[in-house]
Amino acid sequence: MPRNSLKGAGARSATPRRPARVPRSRPSRPRADQPGESLTDRAYRDLEELIVTLKLPPGAAVSESVLSRQLGIGRTPIREALQRLARERLVIILPRRGIMVSEVNVKSQLRLLELRREVERLVARSAARRATLEERQRFHQLADSFEQAARTNDDTTFMRVDREFNELCLVAARNEFAANAMGLVHSLSRRFWYIHYKQVADMPRAAKLHADEARAIASGDEKAAAEACDRLIDYVEEFTRATVSTDV
Repeated sequence: MPRNSLKGAGARSATPRRPARVPRSRPSRPRADQPGESLTDRAYRDLEELIVTLKLPPGAAVSESVLSRQLGIGRTPIREALQRLARERLVIILPRRGIMVSEVNVKSQLRLLELRREVERLVARSAARRATLEERQRFHQLADSFEQAARTNDDTTFMRVDREFNELCLVAARNEFAANAMGLVHSLSRRFWYIHYKQVADMPRAAKLHADEARAIASGDEKAAAEACDRLIDYVEEFTRATVSTDV
């Protein structure tokens, strides 16, 4: 595991590596693009998934022109998506030297969890209180999807369901300040999981913890939602610390 922190992520060398080759086909998603989705949104979703699932690995150099050509999206949406990914610390923009996918660090991940624990508890309670009937129905469906992904050992589907769950929690919580805070950490957390889960993670346990929280929110039980959130973060912290003995 690289020793550099996410604050200085991607700084293993002053010069980015040769630009990474991007898969020719766009990453598929569990449902079609949402109506009204902008090209920048589409570019962000595609690039975020490529990074989180390590098709663009830590330390890889990326090029606007190559990404534009291979994803079939114009350079302006690609540039705007990369700027958003830079704000989320998934890429590092090096003036006059290019763009790099950020590195990963356990200590930084643990600091990230300090923020996640406090804000996600608030989000879980707020979502349980404010979710609409339609949103509650979707939380029930996501709980089922988490468990199905675990049964089939489908890591990519698990990541996509987790992403939708996180996004729905933020929408249902209806707190723009919490949403802004959490928008900076979910992608980093999913990438860390994807890197290490085969070595130290317990997929059925993780799925059950996610499903428990989704169902507590769906039922409108604020206390149960907060407690389920704490149990999930307890597990994520345990998982994060366990990675130290594998490859750090």
